[in-house]
Amino acid sequence: MNHTVSFGERLRRLVVPVKLPPPVNPALVRQAERRAESRQNRVADQITGFAGSMTFVYLHILWFGCWIGFGVEKYPFGLLTMIVSLEAIFLSTFVMISQNRADAKRQVIADHQWTTVQEEERQDRELVDLSRQTLALIKEMHSRPGAAGPADAGSAGRTDDAGPAR
Repeated sequence: MNHTVSFGERLRRLVVPVKLPPPVNPALVRQAERRAESRQNRVADQITGFAGSMTFVYLHILWFGCWIGFGVEKYPFGLLTMIVSLEAIFLSTFVMISQNRADAKRQVIADHQWTTVQEEERQDRELVDLSRQTLALIKEMHSRPGAAGPADAGSAGRTDDAGPAR
């Protein structure tokens, strides 16, 4: 197995945002499908995915460095300050959208878990009822005249004769 990784591959891993695997939980899969139906949700998800990556940070370091290094404007950088302020306003909005999405996912999971717990409780009640019915049938069988009792049950069908004597 070759453990050496090319410089290009290392750079790609460093710069390209990592994609999260798709959800496995069926409730989350349905929620993701519903969310993907809306174009604005897809756009918001792509923006928050990119803005939450190291690529975004590296591009800003490069942009700010070039802006200041090439002297696009003189200190105190009024235009750059305004651009960054507007970007911060929009990014904070996308952060809130992302938090709302995370809250929606948590709610879907909580609802799914609640449904599962309710189903398990129904099954538990059903099992307890079946156990009670089984116990009542066993008691009825043992209360009949001529029924083998618990002590006789182990010896049913055996005779005292162990076979021919030698």
